[in-house]
Amino acid sequence: MALTKRRVWFVATVAVAFAAVMSAMSGKAEATFPGENGEIAYANYDGNDYEIYTINPVAGGEFRVTNNDKDDVEPSFSPDGKRIAYVASDGNDYEIYTIKVGGGGKTQVTNNDKNDFSPTYSPDGKKIAYVSSSRSDWEIYTIKVGGGSRTRVTNNDKYDFSPTYSPSGEKIAYECSDGNEYDSADIEICTINARGGSKFQVTNNDTDDYHPDYSPNGNRIVYEGFEGSEGDNDSDDASTNIYTIKVGGGGKFNVTKSPKNASVYNTWPSYSPDGAKIAYANYDGTDSEIYTINVGGGDKTGYVRSHQQYEGLSWGRRR
Repeated sequence: MALTKRRVWFVATVAVAFAAVMSAMSGKAEATFPGENGEIAYANYDGNDYEIYTINPVAGGEFRVTNNDKDDVEPSFSPDGKRIAYVASDGNDYEIYTIKVGGGGKTQVTNNDKNDFSPTYSPDGKKIAYVSSSRSDWEIYTIKVGGGSRTRVTNNDKYDFSPTYSPSGEKIAYECSDGNEYDSADIEICTINARGGSKFQVTNNDTDDYHPDYSPNGNRIVYEGFEGSEGDNDSDDASTNIYTIKVGGGGKFNVTKSPKNASVYNTWPSYSPDGAKIAYANYDGTDSEIYTINVGGGDKTGYVRSHQQYEGLSWGRRR
């Protein structure tokens, strides 16, 4: 079966939700903060729904953070490594929540009639950037971690997704596009001032680029890059690789080096807090596994295997 475009849980979910609404009336970026390497958070299917888990990439030991009958996806660590922001349903639509890494202390951050996705903490831990959607309009907003009024960062009729703060907090990298129809738009990596303004396009090619994450020193951005021409995105034998690039563009480097047209998908990249490694999910058409790899490429180390695709990944600092 072909994995089309973004291939993630929330696109299909939102499409179904919108279709249901119309018939009735119709994943990250996540930031990495400098420090000692801590746990990796990810969303995995437990046989009933998606839940948030963590694992220690040195000692092992999978820990379940959320436990309910609803999907919890797109985890993102707080700067101090003590809380995780994530996406969950409130019964009507999808909202942003935070929870303690050990479970408990759940807080609802957004509360509206929109679908909200892709949370990422600011470096000072006081705000969360996220995406709010209404039909075909997807924009980036920021909000205080305790909730309240939101501030709009992007303002256009194009598709904007997967925000991630720079370590300075001054910039946000995100998925930008040349159109508002997701299936036909060309997705690139852009940056923008955290308070809004003009965007800067970091990648510029004829393929789709997803899930940006700043390096802890703020000099580079890691992302998932599609292999093949734009028209091949729905191919059964397409592939994606993990790339890094300078924040000003240029210096593109293929970290994972999976061959083109191999039906291998390397997704959800996240820098380690010490900047030496990148965690990511790999899907080979049958199983998914979380790996870490040196930023310069080479041998990879595997941790958790699942028969489902992971829906979000974040490497937190040691708390």
